[in-house]
Amino acid sequence: MTFDTCGIIGKSSALQEVFRILAKVAPSDSTVLVTGESGTGKELLVRALHRNSTRVDKPFVPINCGAIPRELLESELFGHEKGAFTHAIRTKIGRFEMAHGGTVFLDEIGEMDLSLQVKILRVLQEREFERVGGGKTIKTDVRVVAATNRDLEEEVRKGTFREDLFYRLNVIPIALPPLRERGEDVLVLARHFLKHFCANRRHCVLEMADDARDILARYSWPGNVRELENFMERMSILCDSDRIGIFDLPDKILRETGVEVPKKPVPAVDAGFRWPELQDLRDQQLGLKEFLDQVEERLLSEALGEVDGVKNKAAEVLGIKRTTLIEKLKKKNML
Repeated sequence: MTFDTCGIIGKSSALQEVFRILAKVAPSDSTVLVTGESGTGKELLVRALHRNSTRVDKPFVPINCGAIPRELLESELFGHEKGAFTHAIRTKIGRFEMAHGGTVFLDEIGEMDLSLQVKILRVLQEREFERVGGGKTIKTDVRVVAATNRDLEEEVRKGTFREDLFYRLNVIPIALPPLRERGEDVLVLARHFLKHFCANRRHCVLEMADDARDILARYSWPGNVRELENFMERMSILCDSDRIGIFDLPDKILRETGVEVPKKPVPAVDAGFRWPELQDLRDQQLGLKEFLDQVEERLLSEALGEVDGVKNKAAEVLGIKRTTLIEKLKKKNML
């Protein structure tokens, strides 16, 4: 049977060890606690756990414990009876009922209020619960998988997380490594994201220059895979050439990797060229913005005239993207 990684990409030994543990744990019904920094891909890992389990044909029901107000979370988890509280105009089933036979994923479990932790503990111990405002005990057959970016042992010491619940959840701990500990995976993922984002935006996939590649491999990526994905999306939109170079990288990345922020070379100016001066503004009786607008409008018109109105060619003449040209023409009512 082929192991389904749910799109988790990487060849590093750290990630392969996670896959090895996952393959062993998936077929069981044991409770799993996934830990890792934000952006490491914890939900993808949990989905892979479900996909490779015996419950794969049953529901996978995620719930973000940190995104739902405390007063509503209990109802989301266990459901409520009609009239249980204001606006409870009908009976509602909760996530544990929805997931019967499948997997409940409690994301950001470290954000859960202590009063609700007691009820989660009961579900894990007794496999039963009641809806809010109800007296009927409902049996449930679910596998519970939790995830957090917090150190739950430290939260236990601080008294913000129940020790008994921690041990109930921590039957099989899986720690997802941060991107900075996954070595070659940085560039593997970078190429994957570039290919994906360039597919609908360019005729060819962006390449990375050697110096840029080395810098990206050394950067710590505090936002992990999510930060790398967002950065590559940005490059697919903003990079003007077909190769990402050192000048395309933000100062933040260059500073952290110890690279002196380079200055873009200023193109040589022909000796006969005269830069505009303040006197030009005074002679025209214009402010800076109005003066620059007129200069830009004239250059746009000249470029379009030179190429018989073909916008792709005009953008090339001006050294800008076609989309940028279109935006400028719209702003100046020149379309």
